[in-house]
Amino acid sequence: MPNPPSRMKDDTSLFPVFSKKHEIVAFSSTAIALYGYDQGMMSLINTNRNYLRTMRIGEESPIVGIIVSVYYLGCAVGSVVASWLADKRGRKPSIFACLATTSFGNILMFISGLSMNGSSPWDGYAIVFMLLGRIVMGLGVGGIDAVIPVYSSELASDGARGRALAQEFQMNIFGLLMAFSINLGVTIGLGKDNQWAWRLPIIIMQIFPVLLMSLISRLPETPRWFMSKERRTDASKALESIYGKQGSKSKLAELEEIQDNESDEKVGYKDMLLPGGSQFHPTMVTIMGQINQALTGYGAVSVYGPQIFELLGFSVRDAEYLTLGNYFFYFGMMTIAWMSIDVLGRRRLMLWGSMGLAGSFALLTLFGGLSYDFPNIPSLAVGIPGSIILYLATAIFGIGWLATVWLIPTEIYPSTARAQGSAISVIVWGLANFTVTLLAPIGFNNLKYWLFLVFAATNTFAGWWTWKYSPESGGRSFEENQEFFISAVDDKSWSVKKVDGGKFLRMPGNDIDTEREPLLRST
Repeated sequence: MPNPPSRMKDDTSLFPVFSKKHEIVAFSSTAIALYGYDQGMMSLINTNRNYLRTMRIGEESPIVGIIVSVYYLGCAVGSVVASWLADKRGRKPSIFACLATTSFGNILMFISGLSMNGSSPWDGYAIVFMLLGRIVMGLGVGGIDAVIPVYSSELASDGARGRALAQEFQMNIFGLLMAFSINLGVTIGLGKDNQWAWRLPIIIMQIFPVLLMSLISRLPETPRWFMSKERRTDASKALESIYGKQGSKSKLAELEEIQDNESDEKVGYKDMLLPGGSQFHPTMVTIMGQINQALTGYGAVSVYGPQIFELLGFSVRDAEYLTLGNYFFYFGMMTIAWMSIDVLGRRRLMLWGSMGLAGSFALLTLFGGLSYDFPNIPSLAVGIPGSIILYLATAIFGIGWLATVWLIPTEIYPSTARAQGSAISVIVWGLANFTVTLLAPIGFNNLKYWLFLVFAATNTFAGWWTWKYSPESGGRSFEENQEFFISAVDDKSWSVKKVDGGKFLRMPGNDIDTEREPLLRST
């Protein structure tokens, strides 16, 4: 194992002002930023003329969408491999392997069609390397997206898991913002016909995996994983690195009790994916959460933001500036997400988010139609209110749908199935976003503004499904959340309103059973 758990005793932090808990959140947040960086990076690469010539594709070619979307197929496969490794060898070795894979894929993308004079001598093989690089990088990022939520949730408190993960996803938006800012800066400075305007944003991404691989050895493995492998001594040392010797004793006793209750519950993918399996119900909640997040349509908005502002009547450069402003707004609004997710709950935020997004996309259909079909209307009379609605939709998605669907799978499975559940979440996310990002450019080219109306309908469906079938998992221990699925069998219903008298329609009270006090308190 190349990265053994940290064994520092007193001052375990890299910086005096940072506790070990802070380091865990900072590391996990930076890892999650990788996905956001890719979204912001590709949005302007897709419109770089040198890139299109190097790949030998047209600006409106469906291959543009294919290059973007194959990344998500890599994510789907990477999540399975990473979750297996996370259960077999530990969360940390799996994360390290994913970071190395991400770094390698990024290099393949950077060298695709590389030549010093900017004219590709690769005889059509540039696109092969780009596709391969996208897939390999997807393998790494998909694995990170599967394991990091599990890693952080196993080290976070029952009352602060949402806050921790939402803070990590705020860094996801920081990655998106960073990539788009760099991309826009080099595009303005070098022009859309310069190869370095698209290669530099790619290679700068190396900062993330290299930095994280150099720091991962300082972090503890999760004590829950050690206990699942009956490595009590290692679990004790991991707890000591966080709490010190005195504070770790009660936590160890709690984990031993939980492990005794779960030791005989071995769960495989068959139990999760086949009807009648012991974990089929939570798996369907997980799958539909990710499908519904994709159906919100905001994945397409993130990747193809400039094109959407152009549909509202703005010039190419103005659309790029507005997209940058939208990402700044996105990042700021994520503060509300982590402040509210453990107060209002996952379910309520998702319901409000669906209603808000459905209304926003319906209005965008109207403004897009006015801009496209009525050219005599002053462009700003349509573009300004349309942009305000798009900014509002960004905030609604970030608060209601970005972190919630990633958090729920880490809360509703037993320890023996948590990594697999997170992997299934990433698989569905990858396949759903592959479909959306593949079809989005085709939709924009053919349906124009009517695509917004499609998203309004899909958001309505997402809200209905969430209201009907998605339980509230916030504010409860892992074990308490599993009671919902046990009660669903007894009540012969999956409807949240009918299971256990509607107990899981909302979060429980603020009183926390001290016997189930979580591993890490919010700091």
